[in-house]
Amino acid sequence: MSTQAATAAARRSKLTPEREAELYEAVICLLREGGYDSVTMEGVAARTKCGKATLYRQWGTKPRLVTAALDKHRCPVFTGIDTGSLAGDLREAARAAASRRERDAELMEAVSQAYIQHPDLRAALRETVLEPEVAALDRMLARAVERGEIDAANPAIDFVAPCFLGMLRIERIFEDRFTDAATLRTFVDAVLLPALGARPATDAVGTRREPAGDAVRTHPDPPGAGR
Repeated sequence: MSTQAATAAARRSKLTPEREAELYEAVICLLREGGYDSVTMEGVAARTKCGKATLYRQWGTKPRLVTAALDKHRCPVFTGIDTGSLAGDLREAARAAASRRERDAELMEAVSQAYIQHPDLRAALRETVLEPEVAALDRMLARAVERGEIDAANPAIDFVAPCFLGMLRIERIFEDRFTDAATLRTFVDAVLLPALGARPATDAVGTRREPAGDAVRTHPDPPGAGR
């Protein structure tokens, strides 16, 4: 945790969890109603009967308050995914993202324009919301390199997280083109895995692990394999 985040956490500890949740819910409601610009310290204070000075003491700035509310509202999407193969990991990531898409899309759209216009909000969201998800995707790729599924020098590796998260952002914009509920799974199979040149994973005892649908099938390497 950064020094700034630790300091903010220490300040927030003075509020009860119930009161903190009430304040966060007020922020989320204001975002849904009118976007980022509709959220003001005055508005949150009025809606929760909280002193504006308390909000500034706990979070310091509006971007920090909004980011904290969004972070508390969401659940990590990609953290903890580890199926044993790159194809399995990315397909599970696609399934997890699709299952949360409608729930999160409205809020992400509410702050997307502000993300571009307000550097302080952008920095806070990157640190708290975006970087953990990017790190989780990067770990999937690092494991795939260790298992020998992809070449560490493949330049496509650096584009996976931006492309994956980018698809989540633009899918609704291109809703006339991406109408299938399996869009993200298709994106993984038709774009990401071919670009990465993904090969079947090989475990420590020399068995090859290949995805069979959503499952993982294992079988010995044929005689002479790798010679």
